[in-house]
Amino acid sequence: MSPFEEIRPFYDTEVDQAIKDILMHPMLKEMMNFTFPGVSDDYWRDLMSHCHSIRDFQINFIYPGVQKVLEKSSEGLTTSGFENLEKNVSYLFISNHRDIILDTSLLNASLYEHGLSMTTSAIGDNLVKKPFLNTLSRLTRNFIIKRGLPARELLESSKLTSAYIKNSLLRENRSVWIAQREGRTKDGNDQTHKGVLKMISMASDENNAIDYFKKLNIVPVSISYEYDPTDMLKMPELLAKARSESYIKAENEDFITLLSGIMGQKKRIHIHIGEVLNDQIAQIGKEESNGNKQFQLIADLLDQQILKGFKLWPSNYIAHDLLLNTSTYQAKYSQEEKALFERRFQKGVDTSNPVAFKSYLDMYANPVLNKAKNN
Repeated sequence: MSPFEEIRPFYDTEVDQAIKDILMHPMLKEMMNFTFPGVSDDYWRDLMSHCHSIRDFQINFIYPGVQKVLEKSSEGLTTSGFENLEKNVSYLFISNHRDIILDTSLLNASLYEHGLSMTTSAIGDNLVKKPFLNTLSRLTRNFIIKRGLPARELLESSKLTSAYIKNSLLRENRSVWIAQREGRTKDGNDQTHKGVLKMISMASDENNAIDYFKKLNIVPVSISYEYDPTDMLKMPELLAKARSESYIKAENEDFITLLSGIMGQKKRIHIHIGEVLNDQIAQIGKEESNGNKQFQLIADLLDQQILKGFKLWPSNYIAHDLLLNTSTYQAKYSQEEKALFERRFQKGVDTSNPVAFKSYLDMYANPVLNKAKNN
């Protein structure tokens, strides 16, 4: 039995049974009716019954679903940097993280369109507690990250996750996607947590983390949404943080956020693939021998590269100018775009509350401020 039984995606040999388990589920029916409008349920059920691998499931059902989401809730997806990736090479994609499902779904759709292998992707166990969602996530090659564990169990879980990532990259030659931090960025400050890098390094057989990281082909990924489809849902947590209060999620909050991310308006989206960081990581190893400082320098490198690849939209510049009461970037947007953005947040934000006003605008303005600092 695989040591990864508790966290791994399905094997292709398990796909037939997994599909049988969910074939009549009402949530799958909703998904497929959205993906294939006007088509009888018998049609897609028959097609799905003849699907025998994860790749088949992704290409025939998930990919067209992603295209339908883009058609219904965006003004299109653009990409850059994919031409720098090589076929049959595994990469560790470390990405900023804004949306629970779409970030990885859009990356994998783009990899597929560029003739590249799709990833295995990390997902928190808080998102797959419902049996249907657990099965669906394993059918789309997600591996599970356990959340909220006591210290000792967390250590063992981190070791297992690290070993799984190593096995995928170096033995199966399968690329891996993981967010630069635990949980989505809520305030627009995309920062890599050292803890993520330390977890990845746990499976190393090398004398130091640098030598191990040089083997992994680490690639920064920048995902930029013109409108964050879950911006309003992030407000209660941001306001609690501003008041120095702890925030407790409501029941089904993750599931509601998941659905809102898929169907909420995003306008334009861009994914940028950065360069493989092997050389820069090797240079860090030459210049710094302290292990903890090495982790911080790699985190800083990822932050710089993710920010460099982040595409700023009119919404970002508008938020900056509204937040600082300036017209610094007025050439970057039209008055119509500004009015649309203002209407969007005035619907859900109490603009008479300065904390709420600032918290919302920070989400969009911080990438502009951070890019200016980074230049």
